[in-house]
Amino acid sequence: AANYPYITCLKRDTNEGFAGGYNWALKMIQADYYVLLNSDVAVTPNWISPMVDLLEKDKSYAACQPKLLSYKEPALFEYAGAAGGWIDSFGYPFSRGRVFDICEKDEKQYEDNAFIFWASGASMMIRSNVFHELGGFDAHFFAHQEEIDLCWRIQLAGYKIFCCPTATVYHVGAGTLPRGGRKVFLNFRNNLVMLCKNLPITELLWKLPFRLALDAISAWKGLLSGDTYFFTAIVKAHFALFGFIITGKVSRSK
Repeated sequence: AANYPYITCLKRDTNEGFAGGYNWALKMIQADYYVLLNSDVAVTPNWISPMVDLLEKDKSYAACQPKLLSYKEPALFEYAGAAGGWIDSFGYPFSRGRVFDICEKDEKQYEDNAFIFWASGASMMIRSNVFHELGGFDAHFFAHQEEIDLCWRIQLAGYKIFCCPTATVYHVGAGTLPRGGRKVFLNFRNNLVMLCKNLPITELLWKLPFRLALDAISAWKGLLSGDTYFFTAIVKAHFALFGFIITGKVSRSK
C-alpha cells in the first residue's frame, strides 16, 4: 500500500469469510458499482469497461461477470463460473463451459451477453444499491455459494444477471481455500441452506428430502472409494443444516 498511496486498505481483525468480509468492507465504499475480485485472479487490460457498458444499458441489469478462463490452462474455461452460472432443478450448480469437473475449451462458443442464473464471486460486478437493498451476502454462509444465494435473491427482487464475455479474467482456483473437507462441507451446507431460503415451500417440501438422499448417495460413494473426508463433510453439512433451521439462521427470501 505504501507504493500506491491512492489505494485505501481496510483491515479487519476477525475472519468473517468471503461473505461477512465483503459485507463489512462494502458498507464503507461509495460507488455506483462494486467489483468483487478474488486474490487469485489475473485481469486483462480494460476488462471492467465492457461490464459497466452492459449494466448501464438497463437499470434492471443488477450484476454481471466476465468470462473466467483457467490461469494454468488458458485455453480452458475455469471451474468457478466459466461463462456464467446456472443451477439444475435440485440446486446443483454448473456453468456454461463447465459441468461437474469437466471444463470445456474456449472456442468462442459463449461470446454473447447472455442472461445467467448466477455470477461468480471470483469476479463479479454488481450495482451497489442492489447489493445493499438485498442485505448483501448471507454472512452465515462464511464462504462458498453465497454469490449464488445473492443472485437468486436478486432475481426474486425483479433484476437480471448477465455474463459479459468481452471482459476476460484468468482464475487460479482454490487459491484461498484449498480443496478438501472444509470446502466440501461449506459447499453442501450452503447449497442446502440456499434451497431452504429461496425455493417455494411447495417445492422445498419434496425437493429437500430428495436432495438429502442424493447427497447421502454421494457420501457413501465417497466412503466406499476411500474418501472418508468427503463422507464426513457431507454428514456434518446435513447436521449443520438442521442446526441452522433450529437456531433461526435460515431466513426465507421474500
